[in-house]
Order: sequence, then C-alpha cells, then structure tokens
Amino acid sequence: MKVEIFDPAMCCSTGVCGPSVDPELTRVASAVYSLGKKGFEINRYNLTSEPNAFAENNEITRILNEKGPDALPVTLVNNQVKKVGEYPTNEELSEWFGVKTAELKEKPKVKLSIDLKQL
Repeated sequence: MKVEIFDPAMCCSTGVCGPSVDPELTRVASAVYSLGKKGFEINRYNLTSEPNAFAENNEITRILNEKGPDALPVTLVNNQVKKVGEYPTNEELSEWFGVKTAELKEKPKVKLSIDLKQL
C-alpha cells in the first residue's frame, strides 16, 4: 500500500505553521506522522518545495492541466487518484492501511534546545 498526498503551495512541508493553523492540516500532519512511524509508505509533497514530484507524476500533471492548482490536494493510493480537492479523512486512511483511527492522532514531538549562555 502506497499513499501519496500532493499538497497545494504552502509555507512549509506540513502547512502547520504561521499564526493561524488550519485544523485540517494539523489532522493530516498527525495522521501522516503516525502512519510513517508505523512503517507505512505515505508521503506528502508540497508544490512550493517539491515541484518535481508534481511534474514527474502523470496523473498529477493531468489534473493540474485540467483543473489548475485549485484541484489540490490530490491523494493517490497505489498510483490511482482517490481524492481531489480535499484531504483523505482519518477513516479513509485507517481503512486503506488497516489501522484504527485512534492510531492516527500521534503528534510529532519537537525537541527544543536553549543555549542559556546566549540569553
């Protein structure tokens, strides 16, 4: 099972940055992180930082040519288009990967280091 999510242009790889974070992006980032940690093949590509992933995929190129960037996000499952214009739900992801939806809510932990000598 391989899932690829092609995101619209965003300021960072997850879109979970800036002063007002879209809860949908937080949900997707948590699900992708949780599935990746379990060893599943799931990838997200950001149009801003990874344009080659879009250009090299015939299905994504076709969708962008037909509908433009407003068609994003697009989700492929085993190279087949499953969703256009919206992210997969946690229920869809759990069905595709055979896991419980509760397993998709782990949040990435960010380690911060503070150099007190600089303060």
